[in-house]
Amino acid sequence: MNELITLRNNIDSIDDSILELLKKRMEIVDLVGQLKRQNNTVIYHPDREKEIIERLVSKDLGKLTKSAVEAIYLEIFGVSRNLELPELISFLGPEGSFTHQAAENRFGAVAEYISLPNIKSVFESIETGRAKYGVVPIENNQEGMVKETMDLLNEKNLFIIAEIIIPVNFCIATKVNHFNDITKIYSKDIAFNQCKGFLNDYFGSKQVDFFSQLESTSQAAKLASEEIGAAALCSHIAAKIYNVPILFDNIQDNESNQTRFYILSKVDNLKLSSKDKTTLAVKLKNDDKPGALLGLLQDFESNGVNLLKIESRPFKDTKDFKFWFFIDIEGNILEEPIKKVVLKRGDEIKFLGSYLQTI
Repeated sequence: MNELITLRNNIDSIDDSILELLKKRMEIVDLVGQLKRQNNTVIYHPDREKEIIERLVSKDLGKLTKSAVEAIYLEIFGVSRNLELPELISFLGPEGSFTHQAAENRFGAVAEYISLPNIKSVFESIETGRAKYGVVPIENNQEGMVKETMDLLNEKNLFIIAEIIIPVNFCIATKVNHFNDITKIYSKDIAFNQCKGFLNDYFGSKQVDFFSQLESTSQAAKLASEEIGAAALCSHIAAKIYNVPILFDNIQDNESNQTRFYILSKVDNLKLSSKDKTTLAVKLKNDDKPGALLGLLQDFESNGVNLLKIESRPFKDTKDFKFWFFIDIEGNILEEPIKKVVLKRGDEIKFLGSYLQTI
Protein backbone atom coordinates (compact mmCIF):
# COMPACT_ATOMS: atom_id res chain seq x y z
CA MET A 1 0.00 0.00 0.00
CA ASN A 2 2.90 2.34 0.85
CA GLU A 3 4.37 1.66 -2.59
CA LEU A 4 1.08 2.66 -4.26
CA ILE A 5 0.97 5.89 -2.25
CA THR A 6 4.55 6.66 -3.28
CA LEU A 7 3.75 6.08 -6.95
CA ARG A 8 0.68 8.32 -6.74
CA ASN A 9 2.72 11.02 -5.06
CA ASN A 10 5.24 10.78 -7.90
CA ILE A 11 2.42 11.20 -10.42
CA ASP A 12 1.10 14.22 -8.51
CA SER A 13 4.57 15.78 -8.59
CA ILE A 14 4.89 15.19 -12.34
CA ASP A 15 1.40 16.63 -12.91
CA ASP A 16 2.43 19.75 -10.98
CA SER A 17 5.49 20.11 -13.23
CA ILE A 18 3.39 19.60 -16.38
CA LEU A 19 0.96 22.30 -15.21
CA GLU A 20 3.80 24.78 -14.62
CA LEU A 21 5.20 24.09 -18.09
CA LEU A 22 1.76 24.49 -19.66
CA LYS A 23 1.38 27.84 -17.89
CA LYS A 24 4.71 28.96 -19.35
CA ARG A 25 3.67 27.72 -22.80
CA MET A 26 0.42 29.68 -22.64
CA GLU A 27 2.28 32.85 -21.62
CA ILE A 28 4.34 32.57 -24.82
CA VAL A 29 1.21 31.69 -26.82
CA ASP A 30 -0.40 34.88 -25.52
CA LEU A 31 2.58 36.91 -26.79
CA VAL A 32 2.35 35.16 -30.17
CA GLY A 33 -1.35 36.02 -30.31
CA GLN A 34 -0.62 39.68 -29.60
CA LEU A 35 1.90 39.79 -32.46
CA LYS A 36 -0.54 38.05 -34.81
CA ARG A 37 -3.29 40.52 -33.96
CA GLN A 38 -0.95 43.47 -34.48
CA ASN A 39 0.08 42.12 -37.88
CA ASN A 40 -3.45 40.92 -38.75
CA THR A 41 -2.10 37.37 -39.18
CA VAL A 42 -4.31 34.29 -39.34
CA ILE A 43 -4.37 32.38 -36.05
CA TYR A 44 -4.95 28.88 -37.46
CA HIS A 45 -1.96 27.31 -39.23
CA PRO A 46 -2.29 23.50 -39.57
CA ASP A 47 1.17 23.27 -41.16
CA ARG A 48 2.80 24.64 -38.00
CA GLU A 49 0.83 22.22 -35.83
CA LYS A 50 1.88 19.31 -38.05
CA GLU A 51 5.50 20.45 -37.83
CA ILE A 52 5.35 20.42 -34.02
CA ILE A 53 3.76 16.96 -33.87
CA GLU A 54 6.21 15.48 -36.40
CA ARG A 55 9.14 16.85 -34.40
CA LEU A 56 7.79 15.40 -31.15
CA VAL A 57 6.92 11.93 -32.46
CA SER A 58 10.44 11.60 -33.92
CA LYS A 59 11.75 11.51 -30.31
CA ASP A 60 11.83 8.55 -27.94
CA LEU A 61 8.18 8.28 -26.85
CA GLY A 62 8.62 5.59 -24.20
CA LYS A 63 5.20 4.14 -23.40
CA LEU A 64 3.42 6.78 -25.49
CA THR A 65 2.24 6.09 -29.04
CA LYS A 66 2.29 8.53 -31.95
CA SER A 67 -1.53 8.79 -31.87
CA ALA A 68 -1.46 9.49 -28.11
CA VAL A 69 1.03 12.35 -28.55
CA GLU A 70 -1.06 13.73 -31.41
CA ALA A 71 -4.27 13.59 -29.34
CA ILE A 72 -2.63 15.35 -26.37
CA TYR A 73 -1.15 18.12 -28.50
CA LEU A 74 -4.26 18.71 -30.57
CA GLU A 75 -5.99 19.62 -27.29
CA ILE A 76 -3.07 21.87 -26.34
CA PHE A 77 -3.28 23.53 -29.76
CA GLY A 78 -7.01 24.06 -29.27
CA VAL A 79 -6.48 25.73 -25.88
CA SER A 80 -3.68 27.83 -27.40
CA ARG A 81 -5.82 29.06 -30.32
CA ASN A 82 -8.65 29.92 -27.96
CA LEU A 83 -6.21 31.98 -25.89
CA GLU A 84 -4.73 33.72 -28.95
CA LEU A 85 -8.16 34.66 -30.27
CA PRO A 86 -11.43 32.99 -29.16
CA GLU A 87 -13.31 32.02 -32.31
CA LEU A 88 -16.65 30.40 -33.13
CA ILE A 89 -16.58 27.29 -35.31
CA SER A 90 -19.70 26.14 -37.12
CA PHE A 91 -20.24 22.56 -38.26
CA LEU A 92 -22.85 20.38 -39.92
CA GLY A 93 -24.90 19.06 -37.00
CA PRO A 94 -26.32 17.68 -34.98
CA GLU A 95 -24.09 17.73 -31.91
CA GLY A 96 -22.35 14.39 -31.61
CA SER A 97 -22.16 13.88 -35.38
CA PHE A 98 -18.94 12.80 -37.10
CA THR A 99 -18.58 16.37 -38.40
CA HIS A 100 -18.69 17.57 -34.78
CA GLN A 101 -16.07 14.96 -33.94
CA ALA A 102 -13.87 16.16 -36.83
CA ALA A 103 -14.21 19.78 -35.66
CA GLU A 104 -13.35 18.93 -32.07
CA ASN A 105 -10.43 16.74 -33.16
CA ARG A 106 -8.91 19.74 -34.91
CA PHE A 107 -9.99 22.71 -32.76
CA GLY A 108 -10.13 21.01 -29.36
CA ALA A 109 -12.84 20.62 -26.75
CA VAL A 110 -12.43 24.15 -25.37
CA ALA A 111 -13.38 25.94 -28.60
CA GLU A 112 -16.84 27.44 -29.02
CA TYR A 113 -19.00 25.55 -31.52
CA ILE A 114 -22.33 26.04 -33.21
CA SER A 115 -24.25 23.11 -34.71
CA LEU A 116 -26.14 23.95 -37.90
CA PRO A 117 -28.84 21.89 -39.65
CA ASN A 118 -27.39 21.79 -43.18
CA ILE A 119 -24.23 22.43 -45.19
CA LYS A 120 -25.56 25.65 -46.73
CA SER A 121 -26.10 27.09 -43.25
CA VAL A 122 -22.44 26.43 -42.43
CA PHE A 123 -21.34 28.33 -45.55
CA GLU A 124 -23.65 31.23 -44.71
CA SER A 125 -22.41 31.41 -41.11
CA ILE A 126 -18.87 32.05 -42.38
CA GLU A 127 -19.97 34.46 -45.12
CA THR A 128 -21.85 36.63 -42.62
CA GLY A 129 -19.05 36.51 -40.06
CA ARG A 130 -21.12 34.72 -37.44
CA ALA A 131 -18.48 31.97 -37.45
CA LYS A 132 -14.75 32.27 -38.14
CA TYR A 133 -14.39 28.74 -39.51
CA GLY A 134 -16.75 26.04 -40.72
CA VAL A 135 -16.39 22.26 -40.91
CA VAL A 136 -18.26 20.29 -43.60
CA PRO A 137 -17.92 16.78 -45.06
CA ILE A 138 -16.56 16.47 -48.59
CA GLU A 139 -15.97 12.75 -49.17
CA ASN A 140 -16.49 9.28 -47.75
CA ASN A 141 -14.20 6.61 -49.14
CA GLN A 142 -17.12 4.14 -49.32
CA GLU A 143 -19.93 6.43 -50.51
CA GLY A 144 -18.06 9.02 -52.61
CA MET A 145 -18.19 12.83 -52.78
CA VAL A 146 -20.64 15.13 -50.99
CA LYS A 147 -22.28 16.91 -53.91
CA GLU A 148 -23.76 19.78 -51.92
CA THR A 149 -20.34 20.76 -50.55
CA MET A 150 -18.82 20.75 -54.04
CA ASP A 151 -21.64 22.86 -55.49
CA LEU A 152 -21.52 25.43 -52.67
CA LEU A 153 -17.75 25.79 -53.00
CA ASN A 154 -18.33 26.66 -56.65
CA GLU A 155 -21.17 29.08 -55.88
CA LYS A 156 -19.79 30.83 -52.79
CA ASN A 157 -16.58 32.79 -52.18
CA LEU A 158 -15.04 30.81 -49.36
CA PHE A 159 -11.71 28.99 -49.19
CA ILE A 160 -10.62 25.54 -48.08
CA ILE A 161 -7.82 26.04 -45.56
CA ALA A 162 -7.42 22.49 -44.25
CA GLU A 163 -8.71 18.95 -44.57
CA ILE A 164 -9.40 16.45 -41.81
CA ILE A 165 -9.73 12.69 -42.24
CA ILE A 166 -11.30 10.64 -39.47
CA PRO A 167 -12.25 6.96 -39.31
CA VAL A 168 -15.97 6.24 -39.11
CA ASN A 169 -16.04 4.25 -35.88
CA PHE A 170 -19.27 3.27 -34.16
CA CYS A 171 -19.77 2.09 -30.59
CA ILE A 172 -22.51 0.68 -28.38
CA ALA A 173 -23.07 3.14 -25.53
CA THR A 174 -25.28 2.19 -22.60
CA LYS A 175 -25.54 2.45 -18.84
CA VAL A 176 -26.11 -1.29 -18.41
CA ASN A 177 -23.14 -3.51 -17.52
CA HIS A 178 -23.86 -6.49 -19.79
CA PHE A 179 -25.20 -6.68 -23.33
CA ASN A 180 -27.85 -9.21 -22.25
CA ASP A 181 -29.44 -6.44 -20.14
CA ILE A 182 -29.99 -4.16 -23.15
CA THR A 183 -33.71 -3.88 -23.95
CA LYS A 184 -33.53 -1.59 -27.01
CA ILE A 185 -30.91 -0.12 -29.34
CA TYR A 186 -31.45 3.31 -30.86
CA SER A 187 -29.62 4.62 -33.91
CA LYS A 188 -29.81 6.04 -37.43
CA ASP A 189 -30.51 3.75 -40.41
CA ILE A 190 -27.03 4.20 -41.96
CA ALA A 191 -25.38 3.26 -38.65
CA PHE A 192 -27.45 0.08 -38.37
CA ASN A 193 -26.50 -0.81 -41.95
CA GLN A 194 -22.78 -0.27 -41.33
CA CYS A 195 -22.74 -2.46 -38.21
CA LYS A 196 -24.82 -5.43 -39.39
CA GLY A 197 -22.15 -8.02 -38.64
CA PHE A 198 -21.79 -7.08 -34.98
CA LEU A 199 -25.54 -6.68 -34.48
CA ASN A 200 -26.24 -10.10 -36.01
CA ASP A 201 -23.57 -11.74 -33.82
CA TYR A 202 -24.75 -10.23 -30.53
CA PHE A 203 -28.42 -9.39 -31.08
CA GLY A 204 -29.44 -11.57 -34.02
CA SER A 205 -32.22 -13.29 -32.08
CA LYS A 206 -33.95 -10.06 -31.08
CA GLN A 207 -37.30 -8.93 -32.50
CA VAL A 208 -37.41 -6.18 -35.12
CA ASP A 209 -38.75 -3.59 -32.64
CA PHE A 210 -35.60 -4.10 -30.52
CA PHE A 211 -33.87 -1.80 -33.05
CA SER A 212 -35.36 1.69 -33.20
CA GLN A 213 -34.46 4.13 -36.01
CA LEU A 214 -34.02 7.83 -35.26
CA GLU A 215 -32.96 10.94 -37.19
CA SER A 216 -29.45 10.95 -35.70
CA THR A 217 -27.04 8.91 -33.59
CA SER A 218 -26.84 11.91 -31.24
CA GLN A 219 -30.54 11.55 -30.47
CA ALA A 220 -29.87 7.85 -29.85
CA ALA A 221 -27.17 8.67 -27.28
CA LYS A 222 -29.53 11.10 -25.53
CA LEU A 223 -32.22 8.42 -25.19
CA ALA A 224 -29.62 5.90 -23.97
CA SER A 225 -28.72 8.36 -21.22
CA GLU A 226 -32.37 8.69 -20.15
CA GLU A 227 -34.00 5.26 -20.57
CA ILE A 228 -33.22 2.28 -18.34
CA GLY A 229 -31.94 -0.62 -20.45
CA ALA A 230 -31.53 1.47 -23.61
CA ALA A 231 -28.38 1.57 -25.73
CA ALA A 232 -27.19 3.76 -28.57
CA LEU A 233 -25.27 2.79 -31.66
CA CYS A 234 -23.39 6.07 -32.06
CA SER A 235 -20.11 7.95 -32.41
CA HIS A 236 -17.62 8.39 -29.57
CA ILE A 237 -18.36 12.07 -29.26
CA ALA A 238 -22.13 11.48 -28.96
CA ALA A 239 -21.50 9.03 -26.12
CA LYS A 240 -19.20 11.59 -24.46
CA ILE A 241 -21.66 14.49 -24.81
CA TYR A 242 -24.45 12.55 -23.08
CA ASN A 243 -22.12 10.85 -20.60
CA VAL A 244 -23.04 7.31 -21.64
CA PRO A 245 -20.37 4.63 -21.03
CA ILE A 246 -19.12 2.69 -24.07
CA LEU A 247 -19.75 -1.04 -23.76
CA PHE A 248 -18.43 -2.09 -27.21
CA ASP A 249 -16.13 -0.04 -29.41
CA ASN A 250 -15.26 -0.07 -33.14
CA ILE A 251 -18.15 -2.33 -34.11
CA GLN A 252 -18.46 -1.19 -37.74
CA ASP A 253 -18.24 -3.86 -40.45
CA ASN A 254 -15.66 -2.00 -42.54
CA GLU A 255 -12.50 -0.97 -40.71
CA SER A 256 -11.32 1.14 -43.67
CA ASN A 257 -14.38 3.43 -43.67
CA GLN A 258 -13.17 7.05 -43.49
CA THR A 259 -14.65 10.49 -44.10
CA ARG A 260 -12.80 13.58 -45.27
CA PHE A 261 -13.84 17.04 -44.08
CA TYR A 262 -12.94 20.60 -45.09
CA ILE A 263 -12.25 23.54 -42.82
CA LEU A 264 -13.58 26.65 -44.55
CA SER A 265 -12.71 30.32 -44.09
CA LYS A 266 -13.29 33.73 -45.70
CA VAL A 267 -9.51 34.12 -46.17
CA ASP A 268 -7.28 31.73 -48.13
CA ASN A 269 -4.67 31.33 -45.33
CA LEU A 270 -1.96 30.55 -47.91
CA LYS A 271 1.32 29.09 -46.70
CA LEU A 272 3.69 26.81 -48.57
CA SER A 273 4.56 23.43 -47.06
CA SER A 274 6.32 20.31 -48.30
CA LYS A 275 3.08 18.44 -49.05
CA ASP A 276 0.20 20.60 -50.25
CA LYS A 277 -3.00 20.07 -52.19
CA THR A 278 -4.91 22.59 -54.29
CA THR A 279 -8.61 22.41 -55.16
CA LEU A 280 -10.08 24.13 -58.23
CA ALA A 281 -13.47 24.60 -59.89
CA VAL A 282 -13.06 24.60 -63.67
CA LYS A 283 -15.60 25.81 -66.25
CA LEU A 284 -14.24 25.17 -69.74
CA LYS A 285 -15.29 27.76 -72.30
CA ASN A 286 -15.10 25.49 -75.33
CA ASP A 287 -16.53 22.42 -73.70
CA ASP A 288 -18.56 21.61 -76.82
CA LYS A 289 -15.38 21.08 -78.86
CA PRO A 290 -13.45 17.79 -79.00
CA GLY A 291 -10.41 17.74 -76.72
CA ALA A 292 -11.44 20.64 -74.45
CA LEU A 293 -10.88 18.64 -71.27
CA LEU A 294 -7.80 16.97 -72.75
CA GLY A 295 -6.30 20.42 -73.32
CA LEU A 296 -6.70 21.27 -69.63
CA LEU A 297 -5.16 17.98 -68.55
CA GLN A 298 -2.25 18.55 -70.93
CA ASP A 299 -1.66 21.95 -69.32
CA PHE A 300 -1.28 20.21 -65.98
CA GLU A 301 0.90 17.48 -67.46
CA SER A 302 3.23 19.82 -69.34
CA ASN A 303 3.85 21.79 -66.14
CA GLY A 304 4.50 18.65 -64.07
CA VAL A 305 1.34 19.01 -61.98
CA ASN A 306 -0.10 15.73 -60.69
CA LEU A 307 -3.89 15.35 -60.84
CA LEU A 308 -5.39 13.71 -57.72
CA LYS A 309 -9.12 13.85 -58.41
CA ILE A 310 -11.59 15.06 -61.01
CA GLU A 311 -15.38 15.07 -60.62
CA SER A 312 -17.95 16.52 -63.00
CA ARG A 313 -20.91 18.54 -61.71
CA PRO A 314 -23.85 19.94 -63.71
CA PHE A 315 -24.39 23.67 -64.25
CA LYS A 316 -27.54 24.69 -62.39
CA ASP A 317 -28.12 28.04 -64.13
CA THR A 318 -28.76 26.66 -67.63
CA LYS A 319 -31.26 24.39 -69.37
CA ASP A 320 -28.43 22.76 -71.32
CA PHE A 321 -26.62 19.66 -70.14
CA LYS A 322 -23.41 21.46 -69.27
CA PHE A 323 -20.82 20.48 -66.68
CA TRP A 324 -18.03 22.01 -64.62
CA PHE A 325 -15.18 20.11 -62.96
CA PHE A 326 -14.12 19.80 -59.35
CA ILE A 327 -10.38 19.10 -59.38
CA ASP A 328 -7.72 18.26 -56.77
CA ILE A 329 -4.06 18.59 -57.72
CA GLU A 330 -0.79 18.15 -55.87
CA GLY A 331 1.01 21.32 -54.86
CA ASN A 332 0.28 24.91 -53.86
CA ILE A 333 -0.96 27.84 -55.92
CA LEU A 334 2.08 29.75 -54.64
CA GLU A 335 4.25 27.38 -56.71
CA GLU A 336 5.11 28.40 -60.25
CA PRO A 337 3.78 25.32 -62.16
CA ILE A 338 0.24 25.67 -60.76
CA LYS A 339 0.34 29.45 -60.98
CA LYS A 340 1.17 29.20 -64.71
CA VAL A 341 -1.82 26.96 -65.46
CA VAL A 342 -4.21 29.16 -63.45
CA LEU A 343 -2.98 32.36 -65.15
CA LYS A 344 -3.16 30.76 -68.61
CA ARG A 345 -6.74 29.58 -68.09
CA GLY A 346 -7.94 32.86 -66.59
CA ASP A 347 -11.60 32.93 -65.57
CA GLU A 348 -12.07 29.28 -66.54
CA ILE A 349 -10.52 28.38 -63.17
CA LYS A 350 -11.84 29.34 -59.75
CA PHE A 351 -9.31 28.84 -56.96
CA LEU A 352 -10.91 27.09 -53.96
CA GLY A 353 -7.89 26.66 -51.71
CA SER A 354 -4.35 25.38 -51.18
CA TYR A 355 -3.83 23.50 -47.93
CA LEU A 356 -1.79 20.82 -46.20
CA GLN A 357 -2.45 17.39 -47.71
CA THR A 358 -3.49 14.90 -45.05
CA ILE A 359 -2.90 11.82 -47.20
